Amino acid sequence: MTNPLLDLRGLPPFSKIQPSHMQEAIKTIIDDSRKQINELIDSLDKDSVTWENFVLPMEDIGDRLDRAWSPISHMQATVNSPEIREAYNSCLPLLSEYGTEMGQHQGLYQTIENLNAKADELKLDKVQCKILKDDLRDFKLSGVALPKDKQKRYGEIQLRLSELTSKFEQNLLDATMAWHKDFKDAAALEGLPESAIEAAQQTAKMAEVEGYRITLDFPSYLPVMMHANDRELRKEVYTAFSTRASDQGPNAGEFDNSSLMPEILALRQELAELLDFKNYAELSLATKMAHDPQQVIEFLKDLADKSHPQAQAELAELEAYAKDKHGLDHLEAWDIAYYSEKLRMEKYAISQEELRPWFPEPQVIKGLFDITGQLFNIRFEQRDDVDIWHPDVRFYDIYNANNQHIASFYFDLYARKNKRGGAWMADCIGRRRTKDGIQNPVAFLTCNFNSPVGGKPALFTHDEVTTLFHEFGHGLHHMLTQIEYASVSGINGVPWDAVELPSQFLENFCWVKEGLDKIAKHYETGEGLPADKLEKLLAAKNFQSAMQMVRQLEFSLFDFEIHAELDLTQDNPIQHALDEVRKRVAVVNPPAFNRFQHSFSHIFAGGYAAGYYSYKWAEVLSADAFSRFEEEGIFNPQVGQDFLHHILEKGGSEEPADLFKAFRGREPSVEPLLKHSGIGH
Repeated sequence: MTNPLLDLRGLPPFSKIQPSHMQEAIKTIIDDSRKQINELIDSLDKDSVTWENFVLPMEDIGDRLDRAWSPISHMQATVNSPEIREAYNSCLPLLSEYGTEMGQHQGLYQTIENLNAKADELKLDKVQCKILKDDLRDFKLSGVALPKDKQKRYGEIQLRLSELTSKFEQNLLDATMAWHKDFKDAAALEGLPESAIEAAQQTAKMAEVEGYRITLDFPSYLPVMMHANDRELRKEVYTAFSTRASDQGPNAGEFDNSSLMPEILALRQELAELLDFKNYAELSLATKMAHDPQQVIEFLKDLADKSHPQAQAELAELEAYAKDKHGLDHLEAWDIAYYSEKLRMEKYAISQEELRPWFPEPQVIKGLFDITGQLFNIRFEQRDDVDIWHPDVRFYDIYNANNQHIASFYFDLYARKNKRGGAWMADCIGRRRTKDGIQNPVAFLTCNFNSPVGGKPALFTHDEVTTLFHEFGHGLHHMLTQIEYASVSGINGVPWDAVELPSQFLENFCWVKEGLDKIAKHYETGEGLPADKLEKLLAAKNFQSAMQMVRQLEFSLFDFEIHAELDLTQDNPIQHALDEVRKRVAVVNPPAFNRFQHSFSHIFAGGYAAGYYSYKWAEVLSADAFSRFEEEGIFNPQVGQDFLHHILEKGGSEEPADLFKAFRGREPSVEPLLKHSGIGH
């Protein structure tokens, strides 16, 4: 039987992809790619190399591997099984070795240098010159200039890091799936909203057990923490969740990431030193907007200084409320969300749960499409003839104002077993020019919301709606690009601390009346969000916003500092570093058994190492960008077109600081973020 991954021309044929196809395809394509690249390099010399005879064939070679790997990587995240995991893991060393080899390929490096030297003579444009500049930088960061023994060590480090980070993610998934708690009677779940009780019943039914089942999937975990009246139950669920993949808690030591983290950090430090950086934070910033570690630390500390007094006041208000109204002398970690929700209800008489009926999935998606369609002059059409990896998945095409098909995407919105937690956008196919014309981009958009229950559509919380808009912002960045070279089209080549700008920008439309009018319609009556609920939702927007701000700053500083200055020889250095950061910026200190770091996959398994600050950095940009819409009209067509033209279409083809300035007419300001967050205003 032929291997469907070997010659992917169109969309991935998910139903035909078997685990047995995965390693074979990746190995074959890597072998072919290596051979083609070496033949290409041998056929070109300094005088004959051009953009057309070198860069375009290289893009073809890279695209074939990308197209085969993206469905494998995606299935590993969304329909994990022992067979898929084994196949996926067997591909990692092949990809790591090949990536290192190409990053240190002297012939390839020399050819790019030769082409770069001829840029003026060949009249290469600004985008082409930026691609060559980025390529030469990336070669240096791949160790191309290192002596042979150090190049060999670089390759060993990269290979080991790919194994360790993958193991970290898999331990977390296994730990999340390993714990559940069953109840015969719904009375044990007193306080939980009806939607959460129905979901617990559905989870039990799918597991073929009687009654109700709570799991550590976020849509199951969060309602318990916010609403369960049984304090012991909250403590038990909090303990299980906050000790996942660690040496503590109900599955202590079973899927333990304890030994992986120091090894990951030690290898990253060694990698940085190999490349002549003082630490991994410096190496990380070599490809970002921020100039140096000091700038990042000062940025985070400045936000912390501005937020901390208000965060302390917010916590004091919560403690006083819990004591005066509920007789609770001491707030524990498993009490914070519960009493915060009660206080929010008392102050604003609005809860996430009571808003669910106004956010039925079909209306939310229609509103999302209406808003982005109006802003960027595009329209969406669902298609049912596309091969998918799970029955819940849907597929859409995007058309521009001239009715041309320009992009497509998959929606996979519901939580389920064997699916990674969280929400993300991933690249399925990138936009580029080929000999047959433009290859349209395709995105994977993945969330973990409750699925429809009891004959009703899926009903989202406002938080979930905001998450959906966030990921769709990433998707639009990938899909609306007009750049024709893979390495800088869409999200490619965009510095990590600018890549969150479109996603966080789009969230703002969930917080203005003009946006909510399109998103919110009651699933039974079709009525919009009543004026009093809208008023309360907007009034409650910045409830405990400073507490949330310092929590994000805690994660950002912890990430940056362990990659900048961690002494791994001291006792329990990672926990110690986290404790020290908490002393400086946190207002809520978790119990000693909490092992947050063991599930911090953003930095230990994702791309955010020494880069988690990017969320806050980009939030400054996104709040400031949105303030232009507030000034000139939320749906002002000219402002929408300017954002499309200067930000979404340009991908990584220009420096983000220049693109932002072109859109906003000035340098970014931190003021709109503080104002939007209700901090110090």
